[in-house]
Amino acid sequence: MSEINKLKILNDPIYGFITITNPLVYDLIQHPYFQRLRRISQMGMSYLVYPGAHHTRFHHALGCMHIMQKTIQVLKFKGTDISTEEETALNIAILLHDIGHGPFSHAMEHSIVENVNHEAISLLFMDRLNQIFEGKLTLAIQIFKGEYHRKFMLQLISSQLDMDRMDYLKRDSFYSGVAEGNINSERLIQMFDVQDDMLVIEEKGIYSVEKFLVARRLMYWQAYLHKTSVAAELILTKILKRAKELTQQGVILSSSDPLQFFLQNKINLEDFNEEVLTKFSYLDDFDIMGAIKSWQFNDDYVLSELSKMIINRDLLKIKMQAEKVDKSQVIELRDRLMKLNNLSEKEADYFVFKGKIKNQAYNKTGEPIHILKKDRTIEDVVDASDQLNLKALSKPVTKYYLCFPKVLLEKAAC
Repeated sequence: MSEINKLKILNDPIYGFITITNPLVYDLIQHPYFQRLRRISQMGMSYLVYPGAHHTRFHHALGCMHIMQKTIQVLKFKGTDISTEEETALNIAILLHDIGHGPFSHAMEHSIVENVNHEAISLLFMDRLNQIFEGKLTLAIQIFKGEYHRKFMLQLISSQLDMDRMDYLKRDSFYSGVAEGNINSERLIQMFDVQDDMLVIEEKGIYSVEKFLVARRLMYWQAYLHKTSVAAELILTKILKRAKELTQQGVILSSSDPLQFFLQNKINLEDFNEEVLTKFSYLDDFDIMGAIKSWQFNDDYVLSELSKMIINRDLLKIKMQAEKVDKSQVIELRDRLMKLNNLSEKEADYFVFKGKIKNQAYNKTGEPIHILKKDRTIEDVVDASDQLNLKALSKPVTKYYLCFPKVLLEKAAC
């Protein structure tokens, strides 16, 4: 009986061919935990704004691994010693960095599970896979957690210029059609080096870094934090919260078994034993959309109306502004909605609410992007750049939003 060929070539619309050159990496990709990422959208509800944005976390993870492979080749060529074991560990760590994402990427973190972020769940998946694969992921987990002595390896996984950001900017730009987000990842990869156990960019690559930071800022405002995308994700979060609230009041809602489990139980990080992790691994976008299709016909007004908004793309009105939203404005709109649809204050709060979003393309107080100058000294990219706009990009920009049903606009006009 012939062995399965585990050395594969995959076709990718961004990079061309992506190669799987390690049998362990192949086995990890084939595992159900990872295959689930085919059913998790990369950009959440952004497809309601950009119809092409239907790509998945599976795409993204493979793209990150491809960039990691190319970066390792460059670093080794420039004299950085990276062993075969370290190379495999780096590829595994970046491949699995997003494995803990729930349906529609971020909505689960604020509704179905109790404030458990995807990074924590990713680590739980990695620990479980390490058991399944008899300790072969130990080094990858050490690097992922920042416990490995070679600190530049963590910077490849998680930093302000890591493989994750380099892939998602280029990939999300491609699928959404937001051209401003496109970056020259090939140039950036060629400019990487290691100095004093620190990931650096050669000085001649500084303009590519500047373009990367500008592209990141534009992608956030034009795609990730586009007001319609924000409104849709907020509605999705409200739907899941309402569904959980009703379920825990004894209402039976139509949903898949895994989704039903998370609706019925309050799950904190300490509750994530092997059984809960397995149930989480069965959850994907299809569970949520299947449930929402059913819930639009539910007798509960709140659940039904919110579900229809997503299904029919008839969303809440969202207004963005530079100043904080006055609480009296929220109360006035809420009271009008309560009278209009005979709702309680608690029910109206699902439709009228305020909040804020923040975008910071570069964090000056965090670990900087290091520029390696010709005299071998290292400087923060903001200080090394002659572009004044980089200093502006390091300042956080906060916008405040107000959401409410469009019918309130129509009534006001009358």
